[in-house]
Order: sequence, then C-alpha cells, then structure tokens
Amino acid sequence: MNTSLSWIKAYVPDLDVTAQEYTDAMTLSGTKVENYEEMDADLDKIVVGQIDKIEKHPDADKLIVCQVNIGTESIQIVTGAPNVHEGDKVPVVLAGGRVAGGHEPGSRVAGGIKIKKGKLRGIGSNGMMCSIEELGSSRDMYPDAPENGIYILPEDTEVGADVVKLLGLDDVVFEYEITSNRVDCYSVVGIAREAAATFRKTFCPPQVTPTGNDEDVNDYIKVTVKDTDLCPRYCARVVKNIKIGPSPKWMQRRLASVGIRPINNLVDITNYVMEEYGQPMHAYDLDTIAGREIIVKRAEDGEKFTTLDGQERQMDSSVLMICDGEKSVGIAGIMGGENSMITDDVKTMLFEAACFDGTNIRKSSKKVGLRTDASGKFEKGLDPNNAQAAIDRACQLVEELGAGEVVGGMVDVYGKKKEPVRVPFDADEINAILGTDISREDMLSYFRMIDLEYDEDTNEVIAPTFRHDLFRIADLAEEVARFYGYDNIPTTLPKGEATTGKLSFKLRIEEVARNVAEYCGFSQGMTYSFESPKVFDRLLFPVDAPERKAISIMNPLGEDYSIMRTTSLNGMLTSLATNYNRRNKNVRLYELGNIYLPKTLPLTELPEERMQFTLGMYGEGDFFSMKGVVEEFLEKAGLSKKESYDPKAGKSFLHPGRQANIIYDGTVIGYLGEVHPDVADTYGIGERAYVAVIDMPEVVSRANFDRKYEGIARFPAVTRDISMVMPKEIMVGQVEEVIENKGGQYLESYALFDLYEGAQIKEGFKSVAYSIVFRAKDRTLAEADVSKAMDAILGALEEMGIELRK
Repeated sequence: MNTSLSWIKAYVPDLDVTAQEYTDAMTLSGTKVENYEEMDADLDKIVVGQIDKIEKHPDADKLIVCQVNIGTESIQIVTGAPNVHEGDKVPVVLAGGRVAGGHEPGSRVAGGIKIKKGKLRGIGSNGMMCSIEELGSSRDMYPDAPENGIYILPEDTEVGADVVKLLGLDDVVFEYEITSNRVDCYSVVGIAREAAATFRKTFCPPQVTPTGNDEDVNDYIKVTVKDTDLCPRYCARVVKNIKIGPSPKWMQRRLASVGIRPINNLVDITNYVMEEYGQPMHAYDLDTIAGREIIVKRAEDGEKFTTLDGQERQMDSSVLMICDGEKSVGIAGIMGGENSMITDDVKTMLFEAACFDGTNIRKSSKKVGLRTDASGKFEKGLDPNNAQAAIDRACQLVEELGAGEVVGGMVDVYGKKKEPVRVPFDADEINAILGTDISREDMLSYFRMIDLEYDEDTNEVIAPTFRHDLFRIADLAEEVARFYGYDNIPTTLPKGEATTGKLSFKLRIEEVARNVAEYCGFSQGMTYSFESPKVFDRLLFPVDAPERKAISIMNPLGEDYSIMRTTSLNGMLTSLATNYNRRNKNVRLYELGNIYLPKTLPLTELPEERMQFTLGMYGEGDFFSMKGVVEEFLEKAGLSKKESYDPKAGKSFLHPGRQANIIYDGTVIGYLGEVHPDVADTYGIGERAYVAVIDMPEVVSRANFDRKYEGIARFPAVTRDISMVMPKEIMVGQVEEVIENKGGQYLESYALFDLYEGAQIKEGFKSVAYSIVFRAKDRTLAEADVSKAMDAILGALEEMGIELRK
C-alpha cells in the first residue's frame, strides 16, 4: 500500500511533519512504514521559464540558442530539443541546480545531476530546459509530456514559479506494510484516519453529497445475486450522457504519486475511489448489457471467457461471474470482460461497487491465472458497508468533473447486513494487561480518535464494521497501547501465581521412548509425513489393505509427496537404505511420528493422527535384540503385565518366519520382525534389517508410573529347576504362561537358562530348562507348598505334550 503525503494532508489538513517524523510515529502506532521516497530529493533550483527568442547555433545544425525569461532575469540556454518554440513555457534548471536523471525513462541518478554554466560549441549556456524524465518522472504519470523533448507547460503558467510545486513533485510517497487484518488501512482514508489519531489532529474525511437526477435507476438496470454467500452485497448506479476527457490535474497528480497512470476521467475516477476508499469498482457500457440485467452467479464448468486484457480464460463452477441476460461480462472481483468494456463511444455507463468473498476471490484468481489490484483488495475481505459510500463518492466525482449525468437512486442487493461488533469495556483489565495506569477518560479519547463509539448504558465499545480486528478486550488493550505509546509503557514484572511446569503424561511416555532407544544405541530420525502412493507396492501391501486408504493432498509438491502416510515404515526403511548406501555400519534409528488414518474418504472430518514409535536397524543385532529393546521400553513405561508375541502377524513386508505381533493385555500394541528380503532388496538394503513399530496411544492408555516399594525378603527362597523336552512348534512363551498360571501365590520368578537342540534330542524336538523360584513373605515355605505348585505346573505341561527330560 502506497500513499503520498499530500493526499494524506487533504484529509488531515493540520498535519505538518517531516517524512522521517511521519515514518517513525506511524510505525510506532502500528501502521508500519516500510520506506519512503521524496520525489523532489534530487531536484533543485528549477523554475518556469518563457522562451522569448530562438536563434540557430552558428556552429551546430542540431543546436539552437534560446533567450529564456525566468522572471527575475533573462538567461541564455543552448539546447538540441526539437519541440520548443518562441513563447513556450518550460521547466528550467538554473546553473548550480540539480535534476533527477537523464532523458531516458528510469535513468534516475542517486543524488541527482548538477547543472553548471558552460559552453556548447563556443556559445555560453546558463542552465538547462528539462524533459519530464529529467524531473524524475515519466510519460506514464504525465501523459501530456512529449515522447522526446522538453516538457511544455500550460500557457497560463506563471513565469518564475517553482516547477517542483507546480507539477506536484514536492511530495513524499510512503510505502506501508499492512497486516491482513487491517483491511481499512488499504485505503488513503484509512491511513489518514490513523495519521490523524497518531498526531492528534482533526480527521476530515471526504464529504459525499447526494447525487442523481429525478429518474429511477431501477428503470435502467435490474440486479439479481444468485450466490449470496459469495457476494453479500452488490451496489449499482447508472450515469448517462457520458463525456470522456482528461481528469483534472489534482486527480492525475494523486494517482501518479501512488503509481497509477492517468487515462481518462472515467477510468481515473474508479481508480481514485479504489485508492481513496479501498473499494474496487468497475464500469460497464450499459448498452452492451443484454436485457439491462446483471446476474451474479457461478460460472459453468468449462466456460471460456475473454477478459479486458484480450486473454481467453477457462472457468469452472467455483468461479463467480458477473453476467447479463445472455452472457458473462466479468469475473467477479478480478477483471471485466472485453465484451462490455468502456470505449470512447460510451453513452451510458453502469457503476458497480460490490463485496465478494475474499477466499473465493483468492482461489479464483489463482485458478484463472490473473491477479489484479482489485483482486488483491477483495481477497483480504472488504467491509460490505463501505460499498455504498464508495459508489456515491464516484458519482459525486462524475458530477463535479462534468463527466456525465447521474441517474437517481441505487440498486442495492444486500442480504444479511453486517452489524458493528460490541466489545465489553473494562479499563482496569486493560491496565492489568498493559501494566499501565491510564485513566478511563484517556482510553475513551483514544477510541474516539479512530471512530470507535462508546455505549455508556451497556459499557461497551462499538467497533465499526471496517475494523475486522476488534473482537475482545485484548484487542481494545492493543488500541490503547498504540496511541498511549508503546515507548511510554513502563517496565513491570510479570504478575500472577508461579507454577511449576511439567510434561504431560503423553509427553513423559514419549520421553521414556527416546531415553530407552538412545540408551540402546538408536539415533533419532525425522521423515516426511507426505509420501508416494507407490509406497504400498514397495512394501508388498495387498490390494485391499486398509493402509492403502490414504488421504490425497490437494496441492502436493509432486507425486512422491502426494498422500499422507498411513504407515511409518517407508520413512524408516528409506533412512536405513540411505545409510547403507553410504557404507555406514551397524545403523540403529528410531522415530516418533504420526500416521494419518482417515475415517472416511473423501474426508468429512479430520483424520485420526496416531503417534508411532518406530525402530529400525541393520548390522549387529537380530530379532531378539529388537525384542529386548521393545521389552525394555514397555517395562520403563510401567506396563507391569507380561507382554506376549503372536508369530502369526501376517505382515507382508516382514519375513514370514521372523515376525510377531506384540500383544499386551489381550490387545495388539505393535509388531516387530525382520524386513522381508524382497522389500529390503527394493529399498537397496543389502543385509538383514529389523524393524519394530509400537502404537503409542495404546501404550499411553496402559502406562503407569506408580511404583510400589517392597521390602527386602525376610524368608529364604526355594528354587526348582526343570528340564523339558517339547516339540519345536511349542513356543517358550506358552511354557511361561503355564508357569505363571499354575505357579500359585508363592511363585516369585522364573528364568530360562538352557535351550538345546542336537543329537541327544529326537528330531523335531528341543530341550528347554527353567529355574523357578518360590518364596513366602510371612514364613519359610514347607516342601509340601512347593511340591503342590510344581505338580500343578508339570501336570499342565504334560497336557501340552511336554515331557520332563530324564
């Protein structure tokens, strides 16, 4: 957003500050000035001169010698300009003065070019006549300037007058960095309101007077809005008997100061009001509007439309269009159509000032590949109550400039009116937030400066609809701080009760996972949540696997990052492969990251995000090493019951004979195993790799950090060792389950101390030996107590086909 200081002063007449003072004060009050440019910084001693006499140079065919009256004296200037004549009034820079640059556009020189007295081919020259480029501007900003040659001033210009002031170059242009929630500051009026409040000056907004003849605009145009959610308000007025011509100099200068090229009175009025009020407007040739009807509706899928720039663009049903009775005539909030453009032959014109949905305009602008000044304002979300003021201002300017006759009345399609926001006011709470002691009266005076009203009956501050950022007491506190002065707020210590910070229970479990993994030699890794759909084929997932039901990203970086992951294995295996290919040995990695499980596709609600504790390794270690890490974690997390393992996990990406589900309290909480050789080969891992994945929500729901102290045993333990022969298909976990279930109340512990397969054991069998410990807390156990428990254990083992080894 850019504004000139002179334009600001039009609404804050008493403002008298330097550019730097303005920059500092406005930035401190919350309207950040990014930088500024003094248009006359490199211009000095430039006056209006009248050429009294022109003679040919005696020694140069392309040079002429001019006698120029500068008011106080007549000076001689030698020039090669082809467009000057006797009697012309031109800008003259005197000897010792400076110009901004050379003849070419954009050739401005830092510090300017100093003009000295000199001789050209033997003839003295005491100054220089200037082109518009040498004055630091261009023909875009001053259309009446010649393409090549000296800038000729109007005949009624006073000789000797200051050219810088005459052309409006004694100005400063400020560039602002406006935050998206301050839409009101994307207008000169909004900036002027802030400037008036900042410098405690009177704010004088434009006075809009009623316009229009005795006719009724409804006899000229009908407006229907079919999509009120995308167009909450549409205002239309009609101007007839159009007279196209140049806009006045003051309007041209203001537009030029903010980088807008003056064109003609009608175009300049719409641009002027857009900058002044922050409300984009559009004008249609009413004679091109079929049926004298405007219909605001969505485009048809595949519809093609040619915009004012001559480009044909393809629409879809998400793009809002302005249509007449037969065709589309404009893309709402972005650009009008070539078929309804204003030409020099226009007789009757339709003015449009509307409010469109900002999100839709932003998406539509991106979709059709067209971003304009209008769309840039609309996409921020405009105030619908500003539309009428803007269109009335435009019609007022039409009448003041004699550009046409305004038809009476206005077509106004306005559904649910936007009402001001009321915020409860509490001066004490504001002072508590800011750490200040500002009086209630001072706070209310700050509010009045920025057009915030106060309702004494309800003790509420009423925020006008153009302020989209005021909803709560903290917002009012910010307004007070801005105009009280941030630099005036004293330094205070924070108030309130001191509390001890701590991790949540979930984060404590995750911290345990990190500590266990790193203690066991694993390094933490982080991988993308975005993946390729090809991941499922690489991991050998069946076609109907639930993991294939993944969320597709609307605007992916590419196919390799087009879905949200439903398994954490791809990232882990990719990281292991990267390390393997870089010849790193004995790699151990872990990751704590989410997977994203949709409840339905397409999405109707947010997906379930489940944290996964993923471990991966190759090199030293095997299946049982990984199993040991898992058991260590579960123990440290306080899962006091014994976990079990089901080798029939059915994971296609794991070795069919070296995998298992991890089961705790009857629930599968994860799995582990060796990576399937085909999968390892696909990822480029040239040796055995092992992974484990634990579903953290299942662990968190069962974890417990409560620890119960038990004293040192007072009575001796009784130990029994048993050696058994069993079929190989019986897992030792089944044996341990029997020992736990049949060991009775005195069972203290048990441990596997021998596993043997060999010549002394028949084929298909194995020898397993356990040491079982019994102890009572209140007495020394008798032989009968131990024998009873051992008989129960041995009896259950015999039922499973297990024999004692003899």
